[in-house]
Amino acid sequence: MNTRLPEPSADERAHSEHLISLLREEIAAHGPMPFSRFMERCLYAPGLGYYSAGKTKFGADGDFVTAPELGTLFARCVVRAFEPVLASLGPEADFLEIGGGSGAFAEAALLALEAAGVVPRRFMILEPSADLRERQRERLHANLPAGLAARAVWLDGPLEEEWDGVIFANEVIDALPTTRFTARDGEIYEEYVILDGDGRFMRSDRPADALVGGAVRHVERDLGREFDAGYRTEILPQLPYWMQAVAGTLRRGAMVFADYGYTRNEYYLPERTDGTLRAFYRHRAHGDAFFLPGLQDLTASVDFTALAEAGNNAGFGVAAYLPQAQFLIAAGMQEFFEDDYLRLSDEAARFRLSQEVKKLTLPDQMGERFQVMMFAKGVDPAALPVAVLAADQGARL
Repeated sequence: MNTRLPEPSADERAHSEHLISLLREEIAAHGPMPFSRFMERCLYAPGLGYYSAGKTKFGADGDFVTAPELGTLFARCVVRAFEPVLASLGPEADFLEIGGGSGAFAEAALLALEAAGVVPRRFMILEPSADLRERQRERLHANLPAGLAARAVWLDGPLEEEWDGVIFANEVIDALPTTRFTARDGEIYEEYVILDGDGRFMRSDRPADALVGGAVRHVERDLGREFDAGYRTEILPQLPYWMQAVAGTLRRGAMVFADYGYTRNEYYLPERTDGTLRAFYRHRAHGDAFFLPGLQDLTASVDFTALAEAGNNAGFGVAAYLPQAQFLIAAGMQEFFEDDYLRLSDEAARFRLSQEVKKLTLPDQMGERFQVMMFAKGVDPAALPVAVLAADQGARL
């Protein structure tokens, strides 16, 4: 056990041991497990994975804090960016949030959409975790007017019929099970998980298959160089297929993805020799992916160039790419902050609001570490947010 990290309770340890046993059984039965499969089971195994079980994930009592947990400013800015698109699409437009978290974003967004007069026909939440779905449902029905809460519907999978509207995803791509690879002797090797003589998880490299190898070679061609021997990092060869699945049926509309990450040139810097994979446990980040499976989050930064390519392949154009701070400012954060600040009379509440702005926008907080990418498809360019487009830094991609 990593002694620098907090001790789990007896029940938590038993929960993790249950998942560990299942992982060991699968490896024993089927051989070395691709790291992407290991990550998928650790995060999403029914009833046992980090996002599938009942442990609190978000906020002060969880393992990390996301932008919607800080307050309502983030959601209101996202809605402001979507307002012209939704207005142009009319009353039949839908809103799809991928990965609803605690429900904080949906709650604030629905109120903002109502205030702006662009309430969607449906506010859909694509959420793979049954536990999180129930928490989201309870939150919205407890905190929203009945008519507004009734707009929320939960999806078990991507929509199969064509539709018009907008898609939003915050810290979703970083939680997709990532492939780890390394270069050696001019060849590409994929990282697998095996068991040592004592049944502990350990890393093993195997020759990459055609999908992984092809994805890595594509990145090398784009970078104009091969990866150095021993260089180890991540890639999402499934990203184009995932994007097509979740967004391929969107006929007209826009998408916004917010996440921590880099352009491809920044992601694969030669000095970043061990990638971006990290774990979060009780607000502590560390590098041990095998620590307490099922109790910690596993995540890797986003290659936003790859995200742009996936969106292009699904028929979307990149409308804007910019740091989160610039996006929020362009989407009206100053206006929202000033209105809220003047309305508040409690100095403690005003302080919390100021802290919310700082965490969302300061470079050493979320302002520069998080990036935002906006896509559009089948909509008049005049229906896109002018200030956001004016702040575009897409040339960096």
